[in-house]
Amino acid sequence: MDKDGQLRLKLLNVYGELLGGSVDIILHNQNLTDNQIARAPASKRILIKDLYGAPQGLYRIEVDPPSYLPISQFVNLKASGITNVEITFPIEPKKVKSVTFPAYQGLAGDLTTLLENSNEVLGFEGKGGDALYDALDDIRKAGLLNIFKKAANTRLSNGQTVFPYIQSLIELRGDRFFAAVPKVLREETKNSVAAGVFSPASELLHRPPEGFTKAESFKTGDRYGNLQLSFFARGDEWVVDVDIDDAAGLEHWFQVLRNTLTGRPTHPYDIHEILVSYQHLDPDYRFVV
Repeated sequence: MDKDGQLRLKLLNVYGELLGGSVDIILHNQNLTDNQIARAPASKRILIKDLYGAPQGLYRIEVDPPSYLPISQFVNLKASGITNVEITFPIEPKKVKSVTFPAYQGLAGDLTTLLENSNEVLGFEGKGGDALYDALDDIRKAGLLNIFKKAANTRLSNGQTVFPYIQSLIELRGDRFFAAVPKVLREETKNSVAAGVFSPASELLHRPPEGFTKAESFKTGDRYGNLQLSFFARGDEWVVDVDIDDAAGLEHWFQVLRNTLTGRPTHPYDIHEILVSYQHLDPDYRFVV
């Protein structure tokens, strides 16, 4: 049986740019005994020859680039000639050397207004505006920009987006933040269920702040990277816990090898990659690897 199949790979980051460095590519034919390992520079298109084509051309390929999470997917090669395949890789957070964030002066007005109104954030008391923004570590800053981008692009049934309703930050974490909001945000979120923007969500993993009681939780219908709003009330005071759920997006959207994700918590850099690649929302920061 002739090996007339050829595979040409483009290995890309979430911005559609070719990766750098050298990569190992492992190919396992699913019908015949034909396992190959190729090493090539990822800074250009990679051509692998001498492969079986259809009807015996089904291969499982594994690629593990430096600084990115390893991906496995199936490729069905044509009977002859070149089969072109593009694969997009999410960043490996542990391999990020630094992050380039936008300057405070370049942030959107709704975000700077929120930061200026937030001078009692847990652990950053007395800081607000640019002082608060500059004091945040990379993880919290990435989480804040992720949520801002998603919430500013989630439109309620009344035509307004979620983010302008957020009045002041109470606590910032890498995967979520707690903020003071008016009761009307909870009502408009409930009203948006009928429009299909939000659906009721479990409150089990969302603990209320001291003195507050749970007041329902909702999430958007995105398959990967959905926005969840969990409300808490104390009299006339309202607080929302805002987070973005990975929902197994790395494994299913990118086809990242499952064993590399076992026991690994979702990282705000993971959310960045899902927002950019799946939802086409750019949180406006870039990684240096």
